[in-house]
Amino acid sequence: MEFSLAQIATILHGKVEGDENQKVFRLDKIQEGKPGGISFLSNEKYTPFIYETEATAVIVSEDFLAKKPLKTNIIRVKDAYNGFTMLLEAYSMMIKSGKEGIEEPSYMDPTSNTGSQIYRGAFSYIGKDCQIGTNVKIYPHAFIGDRVKLGANTIIHSGARICADSVIGENCEIHPGAVIGSDGFGFAPQPDGTYKAIPQIGNVILEDQVSVGANSTIDCATMGSTIIRKGVKIDNQVQIAHNVIIGENTVIASQAGISGSTEIGKNCIIAGKAGIVGHIKIADNTTIGANTGISRSIAKPNQKIFGYIGLDLKNFLKSYSIFKNLEGLEKRLKELEKKQ
Repeated sequence: MEFSLAQIATILHGKVEGDENQKVFRLDKIQEGKPGGISFLSNEKYTPFIYETEATAVIVSEDFLAKKPLKTNIIRVKDAYNGFTMLLEAYSMMIKSGKEGIEEPSYMDPTSNTGSQIYRGAFSYIGKDCQIGTNVKIYPHAFIGDRVKLGANTIIHSGARICADSVIGENCEIHPGAVIGSDGFGFAPQPDGTYKAIPQIGNVILEDQVSVGANSTIDCATMGSTIIRKGVKIDNQVQIAHNVIIGENTVIASQAGISGSTEIGKNCIIAGKAGIVGHIKIADNTTIGANTGISRSIAKPNQKIFGYIGLDLKNFLKSYSIFKNLEGLEKRLKELEKKQ
């Protein structure tokens, strides 16, 4: 696909400085830019490359001032990083949305229905009484269980599994190997020491613009719904247990785990390998650091929690400054004991 700089400037709400009729067809790193490519400059460390790059155009921020003549055209936008992200999103959607039609062999139960501009990849499966929205893309080997609802413009990648009764909103993306709606981890201990499985009869609801990374799992509710609110972004290999609720625009990094019936607020950041126990609440705008263990509710918003047993960031840093000097403190203590 080929686009003029004028077309790209329109997408990004920017302004071309140079020849707006020149065409680009490739996205390049600024240090590797070649004719026909477009790049961006947002980090000052890469500024020298803008004077050397052979890229046809570079996206820059409004406050960029060239200190010497440029060989490339520039597209000036409010923020170069966000502008290039917008371009990547637009390019990615054009590629993904371009697919259409039904590949064989694939299966859809006669009781299910779809909107227009559908893509169903080879070996994909759609069960009974499903509702598939307009422009949905279901890639090869994806599984859609009975009574599933998929909103318009949603993408289900290869090998993803959408289990029965799941509801997925518009403009969502489920990456390869993700499982939505698997049974929650519910077992009742028995007098003889064994465990009996508790039937998981609820579902999962993903609101609009949710992204679920590869090999992540979101368990169905025991009763009711596990709910992922609008705009949530979930990385690869994340575990979300039954009856969890994740607030709008929260982001969760790889290998984090959230136990059952916990409620996470809006605009939270949960870093990699964080572990959160069940039946607690996390306030809005909370940041949870990598490897942090959360064993209690966090009622106050806008906190930064770090440490294996999560502490307020300031308390954690104070405690860590003592911890890293324990060896020296021990020696001093022994010397003092000898003097007594």
